[in-house]
Amino acid sequence: MLNNKKGIFTLAAAMLMTAATAFAEYPEKPITVIVGYSAGGGTDVMARNVAPFLEKYLGDGASVVVKNMPGASGQIGITAVASADPDGYTLGTYNLPGMMARTLDRKANYSADSFTFLANIVNDPNVIVTSKKTEIDTLEKLIAQAKKDPGAITVGMSGVGGDDHLALTKFQAATGTEFMMVPFKGSAPARTAILGGHVAAGILNVSEVAKFAEELNVLGLAQKERSEFAPDVPTMAEQGVDLINGSMRGFVAPKGLPSDVEAKLMKAFEQASKDPELLAKMRATANPVSVALAEDFEKLNGELYALAKHIWETTPWN
Repeated sequence: MLNNKKGIFTLAAAMLMTAATAFAEYPEKPITVIVGYSAGGGTDVMARNVAPFLEKYLGDGASVVVKNMPGASGQIGITAVASADPDGYTLGTYNLPGMMARTLDRKANYSADSFTFLANIVNDPNVIVTSKKTEIDTLEKLIAQAKKDPGAITVGMSGVGGDDHLALTKFQAATGTEFMMVPFKGSAPARTAILGGHVAAGILNVSEVAKFAEELNVLGLAQKERSEFAPDVPTMAEQGVDLINGSMRGFVAPKGLPSDVEAKLMKAFEQASKDPELLAKMRATANPVSVALAEDFEKLNGELYALAKHIWETTPWN
């Protein structure tokens, strides 16, 4: 009997040591962060800004690798995240309202229940832009031209159903205009098309145009107040257009993470989000920081899904 009890105690001790070792050793190999858009866009820049600080606060020689998987307005990348092993070695960027809008306008192999919500980092307002080469250099001229020739003005954007598309949908409703939407596989190729004159105008985010002031006319900003990253750009409201819209960008993992791994990731994101060096880096790349962690991020997801669903039901985009 004594030997049997001793064996039980030995087994229990071994299990506890194994659990403690598993926690201490994560991460034992590189962590991949999947970005569902092309390199150079706002989501990609955010991910690459955050990655070194995630490594810093995970410790233990952690390595975080950013992998771009563009296509289908971000659906390809986020689907890969949802279907990955829930072991903490595959994370993904998560855009709102775009990621949940994908579940409305097409078949999607994921839902809100597919993810562990880690941290939202950015709230990046939309802007309407044109090339400096065009004569359409004010919002008033853009609206006038669109009313004169409905459907003729092409507008480039990162994809259908994302924040850019929803912003244009709202803009058309608010101004009584009609444009021809031209989706791309991310903001970077959309911006290239705008700069090259392949489309007449574009819907982007303020972080994606801050370094292109010499090449782009930024006609209006879709938030309540002017942005510190574009202080000379008037808001839409200042120009008589009721429009507030933007892109929330953060990080998720597949649902079902081991509790110790989830706790370690949550702590690392919380610490990183407060790091002065990261905040300075975000300012330098014109990324407006707006942090929501864990349950707050999940609640935000629900709210923006409800908004996208309402727009889909009232003015479907395909």
